[in-house]
Amino acid sequence: MKWYLSFIGVFCFQLAFSQLTVKNATFIYSDSEVIFVGDDLNLIDSESKLYLRNDAQLVQGSGTSGNTGIGELSVQQNGTVNQYAYNFWCSPIGNVDINDNNNRAFRANLFDESTGVISSIDAQFTSGNDGVSNPLTISSRWIYTFEFGTDVMEWSFAGASGDISSGLGFTMKGTAGSNENQLYEFRGKPNNGTITNSVLDGEFTLVGNPYPSALDAFDFIHDPDNVSSITGDLHYWEQAPNASSHNLADYLGGYATYTISNPGKIESFVPATFTSFLADGTATNFIAGTGERVARRYIPIGQGFMVEGIADGVVTVKNSHREFYKESDSDSFFFRSASSSDTANNLPEDFKRFRINVDFDQVYTRQLLMNLHNTATDGFDYGLEGKSPGVLNSDAYWTQDDVPFVIQAFDYDDSLSIPLIVKVDNQQIITFNIGDIQNFDDSQSIYIHDIETSNYIDLRTQDYSVNLSSGTYSDRFEIVFLTPETLSVEIPLPNETLSISQFNNRSQTVINNPQLLDITAVRIVDINGRIVNEITEPLNDSEITITTSAFTSGVYIIHVRTRDREFSKKVIISN
Repeated sequence: MKWYLSFIGVFCFQLAFSQLTVKNATFIYSDSEVIFVGDDLNLIDSESKLYLRNDAQLVQGSGTSGNTGIGELSVQQNGTVNQYAYNFWCSPIGNVDINDNNNRAFRANLFDESTGVISSIDAQFTSGNDGVSNPLTISSRWIYTFEFGTDVMEWSFAGASGDISSGLGFTMKGTAGSNENQLYEFRGKPNNGTITNSVLDGEFTLVGNPYPSALDAFDFIHDPDNVSSITGDLHYWEQAPNASSHNLADYLGGYATYTISNPGKIESFVPATFTSFLADGTATNFIAGTGERVARRYIPIGQGFMVEGIADGVVTVKNSHREFYKESDSDSFFFRSASSSDTANNLPEDFKRFRINVDFDQVYTRQLLMNLHNTATDGFDYGLEGKSPGVLNSDAYWTQDDVPFVIQAFDYDDSLSIPLIVKVDNQQIITFNIGDIQNFDDSQSIYIHDIETSNYIDLRTQDYSVNLSSGTYSDRFEIVFLTPETLSVEIPLPNETLSISQFNNRSQTVINNPQLLDITAVRIVDINGRIVNEITEPLNDSEITITTSAFTSGVYIIHVRTRDREFSKKVIISN
């Protein structure tokens, strides 16, 4: 780690892990390196500066003194949109109006326009619709915060001069002439220490990374203070590239969803709805995102995102969540398009995953992610699942307790049946296809089961299209891994070792186990692949009796699993 202290010349020193003070008209300049300060940073005088350039970052330790002084830290970040579209921001600095050890509120008029390596001028502002790149002129009319809301009317106007609390995110549109790559410079008092913002149960708050360093999403999401206050998924706004209108009705965008698991630190991400692509790879004419923008574990400087509360309380960021991780590396993006190598996410061998793309009339596509791992439960799995950021007029989603999800998780079993809900607001053709598959055996099919038509389509070999009238289809489609024909194949029982009998006169299935085999599970599956009864506790009785009086009459498969083998038999239950 190197830092540069400039008086008349430039000198190189090793930085100690302790307090750091800069005074008078002197500055520290860091190029691509980390400056680590164990406690507080003191930029004493108005001309005392600390410049972070080319992925340089400031990380601070567990001290509680707080930064002081009226000098300025300078750090840069690029926006990724034009004058018609929003980025979500969170400032790493606050105002230097008061010399105390508290974090100070940010105002948009603290933005600068860089004019040289360390020189800058104040950004200009306009009350008109359009910002421009040269000279940097920001439209103040699009700068808003969002606290405790679920509706578009709950945005709060901040403008150029409104105070924005530390850690609170804000929206700002880009500039004309920047090629969607406008450089902004933050200059002010660097944020430090524990920062909180309020959240409410079931409502969203726009927050972000409030530090001049990367923020580790794993540490943030799994901090015990946040586990009890937010859902654990982060939502990133994506607006269509080359947007060309300020009219709200013309906004074409949505929220991508990110989370990360504990244990395993497995990242899960799905994009916002994106433009559909034809079979030959041609994009349709609908103006939306391409599904290529990604969020990753290390949240870069300046990035804002939405969180949803699960209780009335606060969402917390801490110095312990900070990390020196360069945005130029593979696992940190200011929410933007990624190359194919950026999207690679290797999984451990015991973790399965697939994505389903649901296309709406060749206009736009909703992607859904399914995680399959032995740590998943039938309830909500924090860090493995992500709620839908908002159901569109025509949309698709997984569901849990009637709550829509775009990322869901189960403990894998080939007899699973996973409901897939489709909602359409007008008659249209819906097409299901596989996005990608990880860690599945090549021979394992993934079927979309159309319950109404009894069609089982293996999405690994073909897409499935169906013409739907308007409505919500909550019990028509499901993802399964076996068909009735597969389920009907019996695995022979070992002679004189195990037998299965169905006694309809007394509504019982009886498993005879004279040699006391170590049975680990018994499962009864109906002809559609649904599990109707399951025993997962160890069984070593000579006779196991299961009551079947509550079952609908029909054909069932009884599966018996021992430590090293599995057997099954087809029975007819009649009630």
